[in-house]
Amino acid sequence: MSDPIADLLTRIRNANMRKKESLEMLSSKMKLNIVKVLKDEGFIVNWELDEKGKFPELRIWLKYVDDLPVIRKITRISKPGLRLYSKGKDCKPVLNGQGISILSTSKGIMSDRQCRADDIGGEVLCTVC
Repeated sequence: MSDPIADLLTRIRNANMRKKESLEMLSSKMKLNIVKVLKDEGFIVNWELDEKGKFPELRIWLKYVDDLPVIRKITRISKPGLRLYSKGKDCKPVLNGQGISILSTSKGIMSDRQCRADDIGGEVLCTVC
């Protein structure tokens, strides 16, 4: 797999379209940190890391309101072939603050709100709204 972040986002998008309660996938530090930001920002219900087997598995419970998914659109911005970076103050709110951008910074994976507050820039991984 050349782009595990795109795989994570596609699995979430597909599970939302099928109205699945949860989804499972192999875990990595990057995926886990992205899911933590989604949980902190209220886009998913919860997540769980299962380390029983040979490879750790990540399970994500999706969030729905009135039978509609909370995550309406999730898009990969920075790709392996074209990395996009943003300064802390240049992070624009997504949908006037209804959505978020997830950035990879020197202090870890953060939402655009945290980056603006701390004035930290980084690679823009994806947008969620």
